[in-house]
Amino acid sequence: MSEFLGHVVIAPDKFRGSLTGTEVVARVAAGLGPGVTTVALPVADGGEGTVDAVVASGFTRVEVEVTGPVGNPVLAAYAWRDASPGGDVATAVVELAEASGLRRLPLSAPDSPSSGGVELAALTATSYGTGELIAHAVRRGAGRIVLGLGGSASTDGGTGMMRALGVRFLDADGQELSFGGAALRDLEKIDTSGLLDLSGVEVVVAGDVDNPLLGPHGAAAVYGPQKGASPDDVKLLDSALARLAAVAAHTHGLVGAIEHDGVVRSMGVAAQPGAGAAGGVGFAALAFLAAGFRPGIGYLLDLLGFQDLIQGARLVVTGEGSLDEQTLRGKAPAGVATAAAKAGVPVVAVCGRRTLGDDELHAAGITAAYALTDLEPDPAVCMSEAGPLLERLARRVAENHL
Repeated sequence: MSEFLGHVVIAPDKFRGSLTGTEVVARVAAGLGPGVTTVALPVADGGEGTVDAVVASGFTRVEVEVTGPVGNPVLAAYAWRDASPGGDVATAVVELAEASGLRRLPLSAPDSPSSGGVELAALTATSYGTGELIAHAVRRGAGRIVLGLGGSASTDGGTGMMRALGVRFLDADGQELSFGGAALRDLEKIDTSGLLDLSGVEVVVAGDVDNPLLGPHGAAAVYGPQKGASPDDVKLLDSALARLAAVAAHTHGLVGAIEHDGVVRSMGVAAQPGAGAAGGVGFAALAFLAAGFRPGIGYLLDLLGFQDLIQGARLVVTGEGSLDEQTLRGKAPAGVATAAAKAGVPVVAVCGRRTLGDDELHAAGITAAYALTDLEPDPAVCMSEAGPLLERLARRVAENHL
């Protein structure tokens, strides 16, 4: 260790189901040894765990009781950073999964369709609680809202979120629609006169999903089955989302409607990459909040000052539960490697398992990868003993790279 020239930045995502990002950092630091100066920077790509990662990097956790995806009260949190003396505005990081995620659904009965032991509600789940978090942050004085999308329980086109911000979605009789995506097939009018004043508030969507709102690659078709939607439910939800997009195009200037056999299939905003994110919450953010989309991990690394933290670093250790093809599509390790390359700092990765070959890793900017399955072939043991195994992996990292 006498050759040690600088610090090591530890910047992993969570190991889903076994370790949080903060726990991964602690285990890696312990394995690298007391003689190594480390900087902890747990990261996320905008999905589940984003608030925890940002809070661990210095933001403040703000907890609010909001409406869960089926109307159940839940205690959710967003991350807050005050305005800086240098002029940066007060920033709130809102993670959709905190208020409106699958993990916020009630526990399921033994004989019910479920995902991970929760009661799915493909047609009726709402994103209302996410809007409540945004409203709370705006009223607190946020000048920037960073909205992380992922893990959504609903396919409501973001109408729940917008209802919490004061927008009304009405049927032909002027009555407000019930929660959920299915109700949107009866949509006739969108009333934005009560929309919370967001003037001067920048809304940024941080995520890596590029699906449009509608069609075979849209919110209902791709993600609906994960939320309990049957094939018939998917058709209903896609049609309902098309109705939402058509009414929005007609009444709010979101022009460019394209019809096929009388069915609206695409219009400007609905066709944009990311409009289908989180059951269509991306569409609502684009259509009603004038949001800008940013690659999740890249934007969050900038927000957390990653480039400043790696100046003079000898190594960056990143990672996630599984290094696979999804990693290469904008997940945290690939984003960390891309950012570290700008400063010429080498990157190694730790993970639960890996399916990527060395050539694929090198092309992504990752020098080497170390998997728990290298030490323990039984996946169940890797999950239950992830912490101690990760410390052993980190000792290998120290031996080979420090």
